Amino acid sequence: MKEPNGRIVIVDDDEEMRSLLQDYLQNNRGFEVTCFPGATEALEALSPGGSLGSDRLEGDIDVIISDIKMPKIDGLEFTARLQQLRPEIPIILMTAFGSIETAIEALQKGAFHYVVKPLKLAEMSVNVDRAMEHRKLQRDNTALRQEVKRNWSLGNVIGKSAGMKAVFDLVGRVSQATANVLITGESGTGKEMVARAIHENGPRAHKPFIAINCTAIPENLLESELFGHAKGSFTGAIQRKRGLFEEAEGGTLFLDEIGDMNVSLQSKLLRVIQERKVRAVGENIARDVDVRIIAATHKDLKAAMKDGRFRDDLYYRLSVIPIVIPPLRHRQEDIPLLAEYFLKKYAATNNLKIKGFTKRAIAKLTSLKWEGNVRELENVVERAVVLSTGTLIDESDIPTPETESAEGFFANSVGDFPTVTQLEERYIKLILEKTGGRKDKAAQILGMNRRTLYRKEREYGLISQDSPEEEDLSSSHEHESS
Repeated sequence: MKEPNGRIVIVDDDEEMRSLLQDYLQNNRGFEVTCFPGATEALEALSPGGSLGSDRLEGDIDVIISDIKMPKIDGLEFTARLQQLRPEIPIILMTAFGSIETAIEALQKGAFHYVVKPLKLAEMSVNVDRAMEHRKLQRDNTALRQEVKRNWSLGNVIGKSAGMKAVFDLVGRVSQATANVLITGESGTGKEMVARAIHENGPRAHKPFIAINCTAIPENLLESELFGHAKGSFTGAIQRKRGLFEEAEGGTLFLDEIGDMNVSLQSKLLRVIQERKVRAVGENIARDVDVRIIAATHKDLKAAMKDGRFRDDLYYRLSVIPIVIPPLRHRQEDIPLLAEYFLKKYAATNNLKIKGFTKRAIAKLTSLKWEGNVRELENVVERAVVLSTGTLIDESDIPTPETESAEGFFANSVGDFPTVTQLEERYIKLILEKTGGRKDKAAQILGMNRRTLYRKEREYGLISQDSPEEEDLSSSHEHESS
């Protein structure tokens, strides 16, 4: 027997309307339709153990269509109760007594859509299709979360490879401890996410997690950032400033790229770790601190120790529990899972209907070296999602490292040495072509607002000088419609 296109529930006390909708949706559209004369019967069937409960074996309900004006329990109350019972099922409400107030109330109570009788079957069909797409997206996201959850339980760290499972196991065991942790791994492997997972799975989870990148702060300011400073301790110190050690009291301080910290500051950090006290710059008062330190680096600290660039005693204080994150190229089986995760994330963020990757695209993703690791993969997937004009991302949508390099870009895109203005013009034209002329997408990729994009198009002759701006077009449409 052919599987139905979906399962729909109709709730209406009007037998003629129920019959009309059932006949159309069942015989013309191929849905399995179940009808109820009232909300009471429908709620009973949809409850756990009911004939349409979520635990039934033959499949879940995709969409509910309900009248608003019904005896005992009206459609608005039915919607409110359904939100408590089965919030995942989209409900379309219909009534012959339509008003803006009723529509707003219906949507506030959780209705997916609202239609006014007399119904147009074609319009109802479109609304049902949209609700079905919404339901499918919900299921896909749930399935993705369940798939991910089977392989990770560490916040946003994803992986099912042996190397990552070993990391997860170690993180699970060290989370409850208080010892300092040193995380090593190439740039982009997710060291901060692992640090957050340790914090969030441990007894300090309800306290602050403070992160600082030691390379992002100038050396002369890093000490003040970490330990704080007294009022008047240097030019510009107009008031006392609490350092990050104090801000992280009771929680975790994550020191990213610890290998770039200068030796002088290393000795001061070592003293704080040993004494569990911190002195602000310009103060003689030592304040007690209770902070767990998690440090991370992509550098070889043992080589730095030999060269005198990193203190041996600090290394052993930090590396009580070492965790090594393998690079992405050493865990290829994680690539499809990560790619699907990022695709769902950025399709939802950009409100795009990208369903997935072709087999060729997944094969290409898996074959690349990913020198930038997970961060690079995320960037590539995000761009592919935004630029894609279809519902599936193919291998042609995924750039290779050669096309990514500056030399490759110039060689393949321009073939000469243009001025910056000429390069900007060509790049804007390229992005507009790639996005099919969709200016919202193009502006997003170019990092400029749409008004600036219109101005640039005029400057470069991509549109006529007389073309109205988007705001002007909107105003004219509003004027015409009024």
